Amino acid sequence: MKHIVGVADMKTSNQAADTIITYSLGSCIGLVIYDPFAKAGGILHYMLPDSSIDDAKAKSKPYMFVDTGIPRLFKETYTLGAKKSRMKVFIAGGAEILDQQGFFNIGKRNYMALKKMLFRNNVLIEKQAVGGNVNRTVRLEIATGHIYIKTSGSREERI
Repeated sequence: MKHIVGVADMKTSNQAADTIITYSLGSCIGLVIYDPFAKAGGILHYMLPDSSIDDAKAKSKPYMFVDTGIPRLFKETYTLGAKKSRMKVFIAGGAEILDQQGFFNIGKRNYMALKKMLFRNNVLIEKQAVGGNVNRTVRLEIATGHIYIKTSGSREERI
């Protein structure tokens, strides 16, 4: 079954037949985590680095922000049998699509907030496709743990 992760959304699974996909990562970041032993993983598609800018939004849409979305992604995946010590981590996005002059730097700020949170929690990034000025789509196959990325104007490829 294909699970689509929208903007400010998250999906997890441990069902072998499932695929999780998120589209059009521009300045947003798609965080993909996968435990190959438990065959459980998920994708978070977050928009902004810090929930303190809007407490009400953080409560109603916790997946919109780094600091409220990432803990929920990991905790939900743990309920499916995953363990942090076995987790493979991939990130995509963080581009400057509408802000190519770098005035707001949302993509970079999203990336830096993610790196800080992962570092504080002793989680290493295995692979990444971040920055630039292109949109990306990311897909995770639960049965294999294979991650595929498609960049605007190119074919999908396994990473």
